[in-house]
Amino acid sequence: MTEPHSISASDYSDEEIEAARVLFARPATFVMGAAKIEQLPEPDLPEIAFAGRSNVGKSSLINGLVGMHKLARASNEPGRTREVNFFDLDGKLRLVDLPGYGWAKASKSTVRQFQNLGRDYLRGRVTLKRVYLLIDARHGLKSVDAEALDALDLAAVSYQIVLTKADKIKAHERDTVQAATLKAISKRPAAFPAVAVTSAEKGAGLPELRAEIMRTTGAEI
Repeated sequence: MTEPHSISASDYSDEEIEAARVLFARPATFVMGAAKIEQLPEPDLPEIAFAGRSNVGKSSLINGLVGMHKLARASNEPGRTREVNFFDLDGKLRLVDLPGYGWAKASKSTVRQFQNLGRDYLRGRVTLKRVYLLIDARHGLKSVDAEALDALDLAAVSYQIVLTKADKIKAHERDTVQAATLKAISKRPAAFPAVAVTSAEKGAGLPELRAEIMRTTGAEI
């Protein structure tokens, strides 16, 4: 088994980085938001999903990957995303934005409803290649994230940790949270043994993450 590590440019060839850049420069469009499992689009394209606490920066990361400012819409009220949102990347693959978890300003029954929708999607989506679990680099893994890790392990869904907002902390702090994250996932059965470190605002880590997604999905230009 590969030892857990942080992904870097050396993990990918120049050709992979360039091919991924070209792929993610293709037109990306919002397809639909599904509020019920019956509303999901046909599983006819490879999919990768983004999960994470409310306000972790999912919308910013998705927008950064495709080079668009308003494809995924961020809300000023954490926890507003209560659907599974699908984005099509030029008919090559789908990016899926899962409902945020954590401190949603909603009733417990409503929170349970849209979190169950996310779990149903994870368990039954045959075209899902990987979940990218976003963690705020300023805070690292919290207990609420551990619950998400447990759910992904239980569903046997391959997932990879993506540290977001890495530009907001100093280099030594980033190294510390990277090391702690790698240690935390080292014995988790469904965790992909590599952590991505990103900044949607600065663009850091996005070329490598695009290449990782392209490699994972088998999508071609």
